[in-house]
Amino acid sequence: MYIFSLPAGSPRRIRTAMAMAALTLALAGCASVPPPNDSMNMAQSQLQMARDAGAADYAPVDLGFAQDKFQQAQTAMAERKYADAASLAEESRADAELAQAKARLGAARAQIQSKVQENTRLRREGEQLDQRDNAPAPAPSAPLPTQDMPAPASTVLSAPAGAGFQTVPETSQQPASNAQGGQP
Repeated sequence: MYIFSLPAGSPRRIRTAMAMAALTLALAGCASVPPPNDSMNMAQSQLQMARDAGAADYAPVDLGFAQDKFQQAQTAMAERKYADAASLAEESRADAELAQAKARLGAARAQIQSKVQENTRLRREGEQLDQRDNAPAPAPSAPLPTQDMPAPASTVLSAPAGAGFQTVPETSQQPASNAQGGQP
């Protein structure tokens, strides 16, 4: 077993070494950390993007966390606790980023739901139109009067000029059918 003992040298030298060690520790603890301006700016920017994405509607809890952390970071900055401010600003930025992602997801889901409802409405309208088109026609209450077709005029039935049949020049158009379904 080894027991540490002070050297037999001068106590003044020992006190000086201990004072230097204490001073070094004190200075290391008070070492100035630069203000986390970039982290604060990024957190603030991310908060604004989350608000613009609709996080207040779709992710209010996450947005609230981000805003609370940002306020705590601002308080730490005012108290010159820059290490704490940097950490809180990063947490705020991460919470705001999460809120923004949830807001985008919520907005996409709302848009999908709207499209589904519109499709359902259009499908019902189409089915109603199909049912009306495919419904049997109502039976007439009284029979329709039947009429004989009138005889063609005698000028139409006159004999062709010349003897026999005549050749009709062909046209590229199809003959149109009349209202009764026959040829003209």
